Amino acid sequence: MISVNDFRTGLTIEVDNGIWRVIDFQHVKPGKGAAFVRSKLRNLRTGAIQEKTFRAGEKVAKAQIETRKMQYLYANGDMHVFMDTESYDQIELPTASIEYELKFLKENMEVHIMMFQTETLGVELPNTVELKVTETEPGIKGDTASGGTKPAVVETGLSVQVPFFVNEGDTLIINTTDGSYISRG
Repeated sequence: MISVNDFRTGLTIEVDNGIWRVIDFQHVKPGKGAAFVRSKLRNLRTGAIQEKTFRAGEKVAKAQIETRKMQYLYANGDMHVFMDTESYDQIELPTASIEYELKFLKENMEVHIMMFQTETLGVELPNTVELKVTETEPGIKGDTASGGTKPAVVETGLSVQVPFFVNEGDTLIINTTDGSYISRG
């Protein structure tokens, strides 16, 4: 058991028969009444985000999440195959459970798979990924002074707003938390 006073971003807990990851939290001490912790939680089974308020000092169960290093192999219809890099065991995850992560996954890419006991919860992406631009309008000389952006489609199908100097074939570093352009690779 862990006190809600010890919440930190990324902590996984068991609440209301669900496995939740703390996305954001705030300790609130109103002038009148008892202190409480306002939190934003993501359900690791469904991906749903919920805001929940706990009384200060309330205890919740900490979920023991194991991560296994796996390699994304290929898509097989509506399933996606991952292989354990140590034991060579393969698991399949449905498209619906990793829809957001698929925007950043390339074949042979190494990721971490989150496991709770024997249940597979999903894919944990690295903070950034390198993806190649497959489609964008060519930059026009002189456009860079305005500091604007244009849309670009990368090899996974993700559409990203990029600076005018980015061309087709360039490799970009993309932030996986919000899908934004960071820099050229």
